[in-house]
Order: sequence, then structure tokens, then C-alpha cells
Amino acid sequence: MHSLCRTCSHIFAGQADACPQCSSARLISHPRLPHLSVAHIDCDAFYAAIEKRDNPELRNKPVIVGGGTRGVVSTCCYIARLDGVHSAMPMFKALKACPNAVVLRPDFQKYSAVSRNIRARLEALTPLVQMVSIDEGYVDLSGTARLHAHPPAALLATLAREIEEDLGITISIGLSANRFLAKMASEMDKPRGFAVIAPEEVGDILGPMPISTIHGVGPTFSKRLAGDGYRLISDVRRADRKTLLLRYGESGQHLWERAHGIDHRTVSPKHERKSVSAERTFSEDISDRAILEDRLWSVCEETATRAKKHGIAGYVVTLKLKRKDFRTLTRSVTLSDPTQLAQTLFRTARPLLERETTGRTAYRLIGIGLSDLCPSGEDHADLVDPGVAKRAAAERAADKARHRFGLAAVQTGRGVRLEKRNSPRD
Repeated sequence: MHSLCRTCSHIFAGQADACPQCSSARLISHPRLPHLSVAHIDCDAFYAAIEKRDNPELRNKPVIVGGGTRGVVSTCCYIARLDGVHSAMPMFKALKACPNAVVLRPDFQKYSAVSRNIRARLEALTPLVQMVSIDEGYVDLSGTARLHAHPPAALLATLAREIEEDLGITISIGLSANRFLAKMASEMDKPRGFAVIAPEEVGDILGPMPISTIHGVGPTFSKRLAGDGYRLISDVRRADRKTLLLRYGESGQHLWERAHGIDHRTVSPKHERKSVSAERTFSEDISDRAILEDRLWSVCEETATRAKKHGIAGYVVTLKLKRKDFRTLTRSVTLSDPTQLAQTLFRTARPLLERETTGRTAYRLIGIGLSDLCPSGEDHADLVDPGVAKRAAAERAADKARHRFGLAAVQTGRGVRLEKRNSPRD
């Protein structure tokens, strides 16, 4: 057994009630502590924590970040979570559950600056840093013990302490041998936590957990699995891999691997996608707004398809236009909640396009980009525009139909018009 003091980063053999070096009781013990090197770093209630840092009067108050035109919770502090508030909750429900909450509009420029600072600190430890959203990422500290004269666990404890002291926010750390187990570990001890899972502990630690805790197993898949008798991770562990593969295809293989703590993904900055986009160059310059809107819909659909394929969503929507003189113009909007839907991209970019299409300027290219990416989640409600939920459901249904019957199975009116125009290079 080995123990780590989270106050002074001292690692020592055995267990104790207090650190022999600084007498702190903030200790974590595990047999594999000095040898595991893959970590998941997750900022605790990131947006709300930054707002409390900048306004000490909010320290002991429930804080909700969100609202605005979307009318939903982006994130909330842990005090508000005690009343049942959670991300993506409609604001009226959040305020009903926590009527004393302080509601703040998000300041993404401020949050991004803190995120960049954290990333720089991670990269000072290892080049193997892979951020997966503005407030979480993975690091692989293999081989860094000799360079820094401390094992990975000690480096991570020091990192957490410095972030708390210098940036005024806290992080939770999960340490293991691969990304999946590191992520599961970080969820076990929040906020301001540090948890460890070794591969040989998967059965005991993950076995009793609901199968929905595995990333990629959503409500629909969970219901199907429950109908087949798989409710807990331990149920999947007892199943034959071939049976799961035949029954659920690639999802069955993914399920079996995760239930056994297997994850072959590496921590690699090269795999970190910064943005997703699509663009079209026209065969002839276009100044007509209606035609440009049809082309805009086309690139929104393509961008959305790519985002869905990679399981990502984004906060920043960027319209790109190139004039006939080859000068490029870009306009961006930051959303309250991330999206991967073509409808949302189009409705966000359309006003930007309207302001640039007076009929006097012709364009040779149009593009749409999605950045400030994060893993995709559930579609958010929009209280100002209730129809967004129906449009999102319709788009998801169309995606399924195209996947099953081909791309031509479902077409929009704009798509049909594009085909009729039959522009050879579009």
C-alpha cells in the first residue's frame, strides 16, 4: 500500500491517519498509486466557480449560470445542485427548485482564458494533453517521473493545489491506466476530489454501477439493454463478448470492453479536434440572398453531419463568406449551449448572412464552422422558441432514416431546390 498527501504531495509506503511530513489528514491510499499515469482532469462547476471567485459575495449562495434566450441552465454550483438543479434544466424549473438562486449570464471569454491557463499548466508536465471540452481533459504522465523527480500522482496533487491557489477554482482528478477508467474515477470523488481505479478493480468498483454510467450508453440503449437483462455493468461482465457483438454490433463490442475496463484510445493532442466545418465554392458568383440561404443550409447540414459523426457539439458558430475579389469575411456568434444540429446552425447563421447580403456584393464561397467544442449531450430546450424541440426531434429522426435507407430518403425543401438548380460545382 502507498499513500499520497494531497496537501504537500508527499508519497510514502503504508497507510496513516496523517502525513508524516506535514501532518495533514488529506490522504489517499492505493497499492498502485506510484505506478498509474493516465489522468482525467475535471473542473468543478467551472462557470459557477469562476463567477464565485470573481465575486466573493456569491461564495455561500446558490449560483446558476445560464438563462438568456435559451432559457436553460448551463451549469450551477454545488449549493444549487443540493436543491436538484442541474445542467440543461429549463430555467423556470431551476428557479422553482431553488428560488433564492443568483442567475448569471455566461461569460465565455472569461471562462476560455481560465481554460487556456489550465491547459498551459498541464502541458508544462507533459506534451500528452488532450482537452475534450473547455473544462476537462486527459493527460498521460508516463515517463515523466524522472523528468520531474516525482511520480504522476504527486504531480497531479501539486497541480490541483496550484490551480486552487492561483486560479481560485478546484478540480477533481481521476487516475488510472487508461482514459475510460480515469474518467470513471474522477466522477467518483467530486468536488475537489482525487480517486484511483486500477484495472484489476473494475469488477468490484464498476460492477455495481448502472450500465448507463458508461459513456455512449444513452436512455434508449439503456432501455434496450435492460429489456435483455443487462442493467448493471456486472451483468455485461458476465456476458459473452460474441453474444454482445452479435446482438448489438459495434456497440456490443464497445460495451464489453468498457465493462472490463478496456480502452485502447491514447491521450493525443493530434486527436483533439479544434473545429468542424464545411464550405462550398460556387460555379458563378452569387449575390441573391435567397440562393445564398439555400447554399447556407447545405453547408449547415454537412457541418452538422460531421459533428454528429464525431460525437461533438460546439458553442461558437462562424459564417464564412468569400467575395469575388477573394477577400474573406467571417462573422461569429457564441451560443448559450452547445449544438450539433443543422437547424440551430442555420437559424444562428442566417441573420449574419442577411446583414452581409444587400444585393450589391457577390460571393464566390460560403462556409459554416463550429468551434469551442465539447462532447455532445442531450438537445436543450428553448423556452423562447418552443418549436426547437420538435425541429430537433425531426432532424434526429431524419438522420436515422438516412442512415438506414440512404441519403435520399429524407430531403428538405431547400435541398430539393438545390438539386433543381443543378449547379455542377456546388
